[in-house]
Amino acid sequence: MALRILLVDDHQIVREGLRILLEKEPDMEVAAEAEDGRAAVRLAREVSPQVVIMDVAMPDLNGIEATRQIVAECPGIKVIALSMHADRRFVANMLKAGASGYLLKDSAFEELARAIRTVAADKVYLSPEVSDIVVRDYVKGPQEEASVYSLLTPREREVLQLLAEGKATREIADCLHVSVKTVETHRQQIMAKLELRSVAELTKYAIREGLSSLDLK
Repeated sequence: MALRILLVDDHQIVREGLRILLEKEPDMEVAAEAEDGRAAVRLAREVSPQVVIMDVAMPDLNGIEATRQIVAECPGIKVIALSMHADRRFVANMLKAGASGYLLKDSAFEELARAIRTVAADKVYLSPEVSDIVVRDYVKGPQEEASVYSLLTPREREVLQLLAEGKATREIADCLHVSVKTVETHRQQIMAKLELRSVAELTKYAIREGLSSLDLK
């Protein structure tokens, strides 16, 4: 039986290219495609893929948060990060979110196909560059860095990303299916925790931490 795959990337041309290559593999089929993390979470529930190929930096809901939600709701699904970024923050946070693999977008397709089969067999696959990062961090030992992932709750991170992408309070409330008051409360808590005083400062912080996709494409 073919492995069912969900493709997640905000660039249509990337999804189309991957679909063409994946569907040439006799043991793989593309079950669905998503252009952002929120659609990925919904489709993971609806089509029950075995493997999700997940971009990391995406609008609306980034790949790290989407991975966290998918793994929590559907623990049998394996997620492979496919990113242009080898920054240790992205790697560490994707793995902490529950990803089973991490590849860079300049990898050969043969490596991606190998990674899909590897994670489908309940193993972990990391590209060589990513493996080096993981090993270096392991050698250094536990590091308690104050970051957006240690300071904020998952919902606060969602609100922060949407704020950084310029969405108004009402738009954020509609997107998250909560009240405007709830969004305002989250914003106040975020600013207090991060010791920031304006939305402009929040935006710069979100971009620096890799939470927003605004400067990552």
